[in-house]
Amino acid sequence: MLRIVDLTKRYPTGDLALQGVRIEVPEDQVMALIGPSGAGKSTLIRCVNRLVEPTQGTVYLNDLELTGLGQRQLRHARRRMGMIFQEYALVERLTVMENVLSGRLGYTGFWRSWFRWFPQPDIDEAFRLLARVGLDHLVDKRADELSGGQRQRVGICRALIQDPEVLLVDEPTASLDPKTSRQIMRLICELCAERKLSAIVNIHDVLLAQMFAERIVGLQQGVIVYDGPPDGLTAEVLTQIYGEEDWEATIRKVDEDAPESDAPVADHTVPEIDRDRLAGMT
Repeated sequence: MLRIVDLTKRYPTGDLALQGVRIEVPEDQVMALIGPSGAGKSTLIRCVNRLVEPTQGTVYLNDLELTGLGQRQLRHARRRMGMIFQEYALVERLTVMENVLSGRLGYTGFWRSWFRWFPQPDIDEAFRLLARVGLDHLVDKRADELSGGQRQRVGICRALIQDPEVLLVDEPTASLDPKTSRQIMRLICELCAERKLSAIVNIHDVLLAQMFAERIVGLQQGVIVYDGPPDGLTAEVLTQIYGEEDWEATIRKVDEDAPESDAPVADHTVPEIDRDRLAGMT
């Protein structure tokens, strides 16, 4: 469980990004974080893993108080938190496989990480994850040759190979077309269910949040103004979160059918591994 208690962030400029936020995210729950630009969504996610230092308040991952850790302890704790970025944060000149394996750097000694020598179990797991997301045929492709959806899938694999307890997902669909956006959100939800992961997904698309998240939290100027199920997002609630607008077309009707699966079918088995080609990694 991820527990956030009275979290506040004030920047040196005096801007108050978060004001006493309290959230509990239980195991195996995907929570969507919505709100206008500047509401504090990205700040909240980054305060959890302390890429941004909170001004006050506490964050717990199960029994571990993250906000009380020194830098050495924090480096170890970050292994337990997988981060998926809006702009993918891949190393463009590295291959798909190398980018995924970079998620194991927190577990690898300095010289092994420097020369990108990874244990065979890590390589096997990278293959499993890439097969799960339908990218096992692209292991040797450079990151700068991938589409946006492919890059985001690589980022998901990199986060999952850490074997995290929680996923922190920052605008995973912002640069993607509508169909790919649905596929990525569906994939994140499926993987969280399979691995019993908690997830906080910062997302601007209200319809996508309603389609895929079990719970929605709405932020307005650093304050939670809604915390509840997707079908509770009425026009009145959206007005409170975003301001006056005609929200009827934005709200997904409760009786709509679930979106049909348009995600690629992925093989969950480990593909045959070319040991000679990967000899430089082991």
